[in-house]
Amino acid sequence: MRPIVKILSFLLVFALYSCKNENQKPLSEAERMGYISLGDSISNEMQRVLLQNVGKAIQKGGTEYAVAFCNERAMPLTDSLSAFHNVKIQRLTDKNRNPNNNIKTSLDSLAWEKIKTDGTDFVKQGENGKVYYYKPIVMGMATCIKCHGSQADISEHTQKTLRLKYPFDKAIGYSQGDLRGMWKIGFEE
Repeated sequence: MRPIVKILSFLLVFALYSCKNENQKPLSEAERMGYISLGDSISNEMQRVLLQNVGKAIQKGGTEYAVAFCNERAMPLTDSLSAFHNVKIQRLTDKNRNPNNNIKTSLDSLAWEKIKTDGTDFVKQGENGKVYYYKPIVMGMATCIKCHGSQADISEHTQKTLRLKYPFDKAIGYSQGDLRGMWKIGFEE
């Protein structure tokens, strides 16, 4: 997204969000589109940052090193971009590797069902009036299979590191193109 479009989208969302009164009302189409545009931009940036860092970790020490890197650095990277954009960014799934990425709320469960059915991004307003953006995460790169594929796809050393770092790992058995999870971006008031 071009910088001017991103800035205008952010200003539109900020203006629309700050004008909301205490009584929750449904989002207008302009508000919805503003949140979708901004959410898509932030999730794309987050995906790019994570993939760049994981790619560098793989180059530095292979997939075992990348697993250790993700275990220590994925959440701080996510928290850093959340703070920068004044949002809360999460990766959620029903087959999580990190327990923090497990789907926990009824709103997120409904969003997950919608993602699995429709396969597209959308905005949902919570009971508290807070706005959330959801977007599918798809296994888009062959490299991802080296840590998230079948046992035949994941090296023995990487499997050992996964068992050590993530003893309750459920994020395996994927093929390229599979739905892996969803982005959730909560817009702060």
